[in-house]
Amino acid sequence: MKYLATVNGTTFEVDINEDSHVTVDGERYEIDFRAIGNGPLYSLLIGGNSYEGHIEGTDDGWQVLHKGDLYMVEIEDERSQRLMSLGGAGASTKGDYYLKAPMPGLVVSVPVKEGQEIRQGDILVVLESMKMQNELKSPLDGTILRIQVNPEDTIQQDAVLLVLSPSDDQ
Repeated sequence: MKYLATVNGTTFEVDINEDSHVTVDGERYEIDFRAIGNGPLYSLLIGGNSYEGHIEGTDDGWQVLHKGDLYMVEIEDERSQRLMSLGGAGASTKGDYYLKAPMPGLVVSVPVKEGQEIRQGDILVVLESMKMQNELKSPLDGTILRIQVNPEDTIQQDAVLLVLSPSDDQ
């Protein structure tokens, strides 16, 4: 599985090949990564070198404390990247924005209402597909014009879920 890991603003492409090997930006490493005890302390052996870090999840990703330095880490998997691109990340803000289903699935919830002002990153629809719930987020600030689905609706890929009018300042 491929991931993008952003560490303090620098992004790395990480491919987990198998349990004991990863590829980072095209370079393959032999690794051993394990929790130490039941706490948030982890050990990483990579290329014969040993590292220990204190790792905690946050709302924005992960905090890693290593040798007194704090690193903010955000991780996005290949599937999430695909969902964002299919769901409209980086969408043009000229004219109305149509949020389309990036895959077939079941609408779990629609936590917005018609006429509601929303901000970029707000959750618009939660879609379940292949037993995983996916939060489809707004690519821009705006107002919900129309909602075309309801919870429990089964939808097909590319079905329009809702229509958003961009804010005037975009």
